[in-house]
Amino acid sequence: MFIKLISIIDAMRLVIYLALFCNFSNAVEDVKNQLHVFAEKISWINWEQLRDFKFNPDDTFDTVEMIRREGYPAETHVVMTEDGYLLVLHRIPGSNDSPPVLLQHAVLCTSADWIILGKGKALAYLLADQGYDVWLGNFRGNTYSRAHISLSPLELKFWDFSFHEMGIYDLPAMIKFITNMKSQPLHTYVGHSMGTTSFYIMASERPEIARMVQKMINFAPAVFFDQVESPIKYIFPFWRELKMFIRLFFHDEFLPQNDLLRFASKYICPQNFITQQFCANPIFLICGNDQEQFNYTLLPVILGVDPAGTSIKTILHYIQLSQASNFRRYDYGCEKNLLIYNSSEPPDYNLANTTLPIALFYAPGDLLVNSVNMKKLYRTLPNVIDLYEVPWHKFNHVDFIWAKNTPKLVYERAIKIMRNENLNNVTSMK
Repeated sequence: MFIKLISIIDAMRLVIYLALFCNFSNAVEDVKNQLHVFAEKISWINWEQLRDFKFNPDDTFDTVEMIRREGYPAETHVVMTEDGYLLVLHRIPGSNDSPPVLLQHAVLCTSADWIILGKGKALAYLLADQGYDVWLGNFRGNTYSRAHISLSPLELKFWDFSFHEMGIYDLPAMIKFITNMKSQPLHTYVGHSMGTTSFYIMASERPEIARMVQKMINFAPAVFFDQVESPIKYIFPFWRELKMFIRLFFHDEFLPQNDLLRFASKYICPQNFITQQFCANPIFLICGNDQEQFNYTLLPVILGVDPAGTSIKTILHYIQLSQASNFRRYDYGCEKNLLIYNSSEPPDYNLANTTLPIALFYAPGDLLVNSVNMKKLYRTLPNVIDLYEVPWHKFNHVDFIWAKNTPKLVYERAIKIMRNENLNNVTSMK
């Protein structure tokens, strides 16, 4: 536990150093002053208390409990993938004839991200109010889906997956479970970031499953990744060292929920504006600086559920996409590629197989998925019914689930698309 704690602190230091050298949201001197003030503000912390800290299960931000506290019914279902992973599906049930929708989270997130904004604002609640049968998925490896019929999370083999396996195993298991229970197709699939990556893989490799879905809505689709503007791109060349580091200290698991994060979410981040900024700045650094739209009072909830863990292979697969110009399978190196793919290079996914109606939402302030890669995706897909740039110049990658005005800026249009209401023509990209 002590080694793990030190490793997390070192990772936090790395983020701070990046913030200092990349001139993120303030000048370097301003950031240094901010950190100095922060150190003074947290000098009261009892570090013995942190060492002995045991998080009270009653304080956890469990998706089902959060839904029920807002006055909605909630269910938990467990589905098994073809390769033996046990995934948790959360549900806000509608009536027998309610059209089913599936909301799928981004990397390091969970089903809880779709309800963080609360009643009357979060997409899951808005859809439930509109009469939909709302399903919230959890990919393998996150807080809720850490089980397998024969493997333990303590085994390296458990973490031998990327979003490729999520696309060919996880989503098919979820979609087949929902459509079998409802005896009708999935009305709409809504994916955020990695939730879209995995869907396009499924459409490419398992088109028979994609045909069970009537419509797909993309929030910040992470498909082409070679134009990343986030400062994290500067650590991409060191991915081999990153892989060794994660294997050594974290057994191939990347950024799971832990007591240190929970302690910070409860006792440090909410204290004052300085500590709030300190906790939020890594998010802005990676995803885009949109302090105006960020609700700092949500920090305890956000850090109480995210990051939720995934495999280091998932992160490495994204890094590989950032170094390539196409959307392709995991690169094991020439020798192993020949054994697995019968080719020295990994094969591309066939996006032309994604024939269902697609709506693409993108954010002008997104440092991970920018307009250049969006244009490339738009031109590749055969059936885009809407291409929408969120009309706020700082709107970033995670604003799709956390921003104050997301219900107005994003969800209203998404619901209109789901209800087949008239919209303006597909927007042209500059």
